[in-house]
Amino acid sequence: MQSVNNKSLIEELDKLLEQLNIPPEYSAFLTGDSFDEAQMLQNEEACEWLIGALRGFQASTIDPAYVKMRAFKEKRGELQIIKSIFVTKVSEFLRNYFATFVDFLMNDKSYFSQRGQLKRPDHSDLRYKCRTYARLLQHLKVLDKNCLGPLKKAYCCSLNLLLRREVREFANELRAESKTSPGPGQNVNSADSSAVSDAYAKMLTVFIPLMVDESSFFAHFMCFEAPPLDGNKSGHNDDANDDDDLGIADIDENDNMSPAELAALNESLQDLLDGIQEDFYAVVDWACKIDPLCCISMHGITERYLSGQKADASRFVSLMLSELECRISMLFIRYVDDSCHNIEKCERNAKQSVLPYIPRTFEEECSMCVSVGNVLDTVHLKKKCTCFVIVSVFLSVLDRFATLATKMEQYIAGQSRDLVDQAYMKFVSIMFVTLERLAQTEPKYADIFLIENYAAFQNSLYDLANVVPTLAKFYHQASEAYEQSCSRHISMIIYYQFERLFQFARRIEDLILNNVSPEEIPFQLGLSKVDFRKMLKSSLSGMDRSIGAMYKKLQKNLTSEELLPSLWDKCKKDFVDKYDSFVQLVAKIYPAESVPTTAELRELLAKM
Repeated sequence: MQSVNNKSLIEELDKLLEQLNIPPEYSAFLTGDSFDEAQMLQNEEACEWLIGALRGFQASTIDPAYVKMRAFKEKRGELQIIKSIFVTKVSEFLRNYFATFVDFLMNDKSYFSQRGQLKRPDHSDLRYKCRTYARLLQHLKVLDKNCLGPLKKAYCCSLNLLLRREVREFANELRAESKTSPGPGQNVNSADSSAVSDAYAKMLTVFIPLMVDESSFFAHFMCFEAPPLDGNKSGHNDDANDDDDLGIADIDENDNMSPAELAALNESLQDLLDGIQEDFYAVVDWACKIDPLCCISMHGITERYLSGQKADASRFVSLMLSELECRISMLFIRYVDDSCHNIEKCERNAKQSVLPYIPRTFEEECSMCVSVGNVLDTVHLKKKCTCFVIVSVFLSVLDRFATLATKMEQYIAGQSRDLVDQAYMKFVSIMFVTLERLAQTEPKYADIFLIENYAAFQNSLYDLANVVPTLAKFYHQASEAYEQSCSRHISMIIYYQFERLFQFARRIEDLILNNVSPEEIPFQLGLSKVDFRKMLKSSLSGMDRSIGAMYKKLQKNLTSEELLPSLWDKCKKDFVDKYDSFVQLVAKIYPAESVPTTAELRELLAKM
């Protein structure tokens, strides 16, 4: 029995001695300074042994009789010292490694875009180097989770410098390649507009996926609670366009990350990517300065990236895209507001009877009050001529707006439809309000002004109104206003030429409204049969001359000759309708009197 007990005790002591012993092959790596790539496998094995040894010295995993032994306590203290030394040295090495490798890339000018060479960033080498130490970082997290904080900070600071330099050089070369530099008063051609839109799109195409991939790589490399590395993918990937060369999955908020972990990740990503947005803003401002209409396509491109990246992008990337979208919208709204302000200037200049020179740069500055100013620097106008100049000015405004609207439609992509529709609503609303106000500067010619401009609006936007619902709404509004103006103007001409006839009829209608019977009306003062015959003779004698005078009056102040045929047709129809009402009234009040019939009037008008 004693022999058996002695044997068991010896075996137990051998196990304890084995546990207390630190293998020399591991001790060298745990206390040494060598963390080269070639020795990384041995470092990882030594680190795994240290983790296992520390776990073996936990009170819960060892016989309580050994816990109080001095040798046990001393060995456990020795392991803690080794752990502290190892963690400190590895952390210092990795901090220096990140900074040194990034400095090496920063000093290599060929790594970045330069004059005449637009270079797409390639981080495959950097990620491959970092992946060498990915397993070691996982072991460090187990040994001392607090040591990862300074490492994350060091990695983010180093890579942030690299990313910002890449974005800045890329953006500078994009602007240089575009070769667009319009000055004041210069129009922007379609090639320039396309170039600046393509430049912004290329910025997003290159750097948004890169930022998302760097965010995802960082989350896994720095041991956040994200999906594990795909062990089936390893080695260097020579394809520069394959950003997922390390088997890094995308970040998804549905992953099992605690709120605290997610907050820490977003804070680190802020350090990693902050400052990059400034070069995106600079490209947006540059593009808008060259052609404000580029904001439409840039807004659509940004919205597409934003909606496509929400599931897997880092929070910083999503926020940056949102801020870009807001900035683009703000710049476009400012452009629209400035253009609307220029429309209002037209009203103020007209009220002063002075129309200053206004450059023809609608597409560049949307200075919409043009036409007369292209010929004269300053035109002092007699009051009776003011309206006709205003008509000319605003016809040019409408024509340029149609050109602008056609161009805006070409830029639309994705959700930028809403942005353009809002611009249409601002433009057309202020145009209609200004039209009505300008019409009142010369009430005598107000309806002519409205007729010609509302007609021009419909003619200019007919094709677009068929495909753009917002413009269709304003088209119908202009059509209604046109019909109302036509009706007022034509009625004025008819009543002017046949004033006595229709005044006589109006007096009879007023009496009927006051409940005077038809039989009593011929006995009223000024409405006797004798008065009726005198009025009829003076109004209808020389009917053809009166109708000809009516035509000349309609033609006299009209500057748009193409409107005359349709207006004359409306005038004839309205005159026939009014005359027919007069004939019916005469038959009711003066049944015995003879007047030319409506059919005779139609026949006379048809001959003219």
